[in-house]
Amino acid sequence: MSRITLVDIFKHRITQKYLQRSGINHAVSVTSYAFSFAQDYSVNVDLAAKAALLHDMGHYEWYRDGKWDYEEYRKHDIHAIKGAERAHKLLIRLGEDRLVAKEVSVAVLLHTDSYLPFDLTAIRTPLQAVIYEADVKDEQPLGFHHYKQMDKQEAVKILKKLDDKIEEHLDNDPDSRKLSS
Repeated sequence: MSRITLVDIFKHRITQKYLQRSGINHAVSVTSYAFSFAQDYSVNVDLAAKAALLHDMGHYEWYRDGKWDYEEYRKHDIHAIKGAERAHKLLIRLGEDRLVAKEVSVAVLLHTDSYLPFDLTAIRTPLQAVIYEADVKDEQPLGFHHYKQMDKQEAVKILKKLDDKIEEHLDNDPDSRKLSS
């Protein structure tokens, strides 16, 4: 089976729909950070990049009187739960390996603890911790990181370069093709 690429995922209509909400720039930036962190911490770069790209697919826009209401959003946020479900369904639809789809989806689910009454830091796997750290690295106060702009063609160029780096990494380290995160 050939690897489902970041570009394959990005170009899918479902990804396009949900990344419009959460921000293409943020998704691509977090993907780049996750790739680097995954290399540094010997985490599967393919899984990390895919989870990072899809980590905010569950965002819902909370507006009040025509303006973004960050406090209302934080109070009702379940984006990680919705995003994990959407990521899994999308990856399966694209023909991704079921275990890969599950690992990526669980990393999406646990990339934040904003919806939980407890801290996940102590129980995250290395893959999940990479996605969390990559997301935090791009974060800005009041959710402004979701509004930075990036042209879709620019996003595809960056993701293609990351796909090439992932392939090179996987070719140079055959053990990294294993599912261990």
